[in-house]
Amino acid sequence: MKKLPIHIKILIGLVLGVVWAFISSSLGWNDFTIKWIDPFGTIFIRLLKFIAVPLVLFSIIGGVAGLSDVSKLGRLGGKTLGAYMVTTVLAVGVGLLFVNIIKPGTYMDEEQRIKNRLSFEMWLQENNMGPAHDGKSYLNDPAYAQYLTESQMANKLSEEQQRDIQEKMEAAREQKESSPLMFIVNMVPENVLLSISNNRLMLQVIFFAIFFGITIVLIPKEKAAPIIAFVDGVNAIFIKMVDLVMKAAPFFVFALLAGVVAKMANTPTEVYEIFKGLGSYALTLLGGLAFVVFIMYPGILKLFVPKLKYREFFKNMSPAQFLGFSTSSSAATLPVTMECVEDNMGVPKSISSFVLPIGATVNMDGTSLHQAVAVIFMAQLHMVDLTIGQQLTIVFTASLASIGAAAVPSAGLIMMIIVLQSVGLNPAWVAIIFPIDRPLDMCRTVVNVTGDATVSTLIAKSEGELPKYS
Repeated sequence: MKKLPIHIKILIGLVLGVVWAFISSSLGWNDFTIKWIDPFGTIFIRLLKFIAVPLVLFSIIGGVAGLSDVSKLGRLGGKTLGAYMVTTVLAVGVGLLFVNIIKPGTYMDEEQRIKNRLSFEMWLQENNMGPAHDGKSYLNDPAYAQYLTESQMANKLSEEQQRDIQEKMEAAREQKESSPLMFIVNMVPENVLLSISNNRLMLQVIFFAIFFGITIVLIPKEKAAPIIAFVDGVNAIFIKMVDLVMKAAPFFVFALLAGVVAKMANTPTEVYEIFKGLGSYALTLLGGLAFVVFIMYPGILKLFVPKLKYREFFKNMSPAQFLGFSTSSSAATLPVTMECVEDNMGVPKSISSFVLPIGATVNMDGTSLHQAVAVIFMAQLHMVDLTIGQQLTIVFTASLASIGAAAVPSAGLIMMIIVLQSVGLNPAWVAIIFPIDRPLDMCRTVVNVTGDATVSTLIAKSEGELPKYS
């Protein structure tokens, strides 16, 4: 009997996890699911994360050390960052197109939207920010006494969710007030051991790995040989670790999804109501994300890699895509993404080990698209019309903010606060979409992972190092 491919097994685990969560919530077993099943999902993410950093470190060192021409590194870096920025801007553009055509924020009851608008005008007054963008005022409306404030919206969240939002707002404030060059400063580690021990400092690990690899190239070959052999050996060990972890991935994915859904609500009805309340927003966002994954990326690949077939690309990348959906983390999925790109797409290790770690850190197409859709949706929800100039500001801010977004679940919410503030909107509005952010974050991560694979394939093709599709 033919064995099922790993991506099918992961998909089965994913579906069974959701089914189990609904069954356990119906039978009142959520406490059991959270205490005895969900921890295995946490173990899975931890396994992938502790593999990710050393794998990135040794892969980049090995890839850079293997370059006979150091100038090639500069060329690869320029191409990589340029390609990532182009796909990010395109993704944000897709998000703005969808949200302006569908207008999900207008589907809410008109009276409720007036109350929302009143709360926005009160917030503007309290913060001495002058009139709303459109110059209109609803403060004399009869519904004024019944307006719904953002604090009341936030009170519908659990205490833990409110604390999480406050932490993200504080992080956004600190990032906004920092120097424009702080991003570059933060790339240089003070203590490389500290950077390696923290998944949020991946850019510092990449900087050190590139610097270390270049230095190896510049010293005599006889002195570099034992270091290169050691790096290649350690890299092979971590790749084998990925293989071993992936053998148990279907079970871990089952546990992960069961725990995620079980934590959202105690009954199937509550889960349904959470999604129903923000349904128009969720469908708009999912439509934009689907367009990017199934039309934009394949279209770009077809243009530059014509021999790569549509179905073949998704078959090659499906294990990484399903894993990205399950973990909501580009960093945790990175080891599997590298394996898929190298083994299935035929991208050489010298390119994948350089392009993919950078992509997992700075390329957040799904996150950027999400920010554009969410900000416009919340403005529509409060009857605030944003001008073309303000929407272009969203494109610019979301694109740059994606570079600083950590490759961890829900990091995009911090960036969204910055985007909201860039166009004069209330950062507390993140509370509105917070209840369904995690499941949507899972879909955004699929876009991020697919975008990384697309760019690495394009770079390999541009370097003439994609023999499988030449």
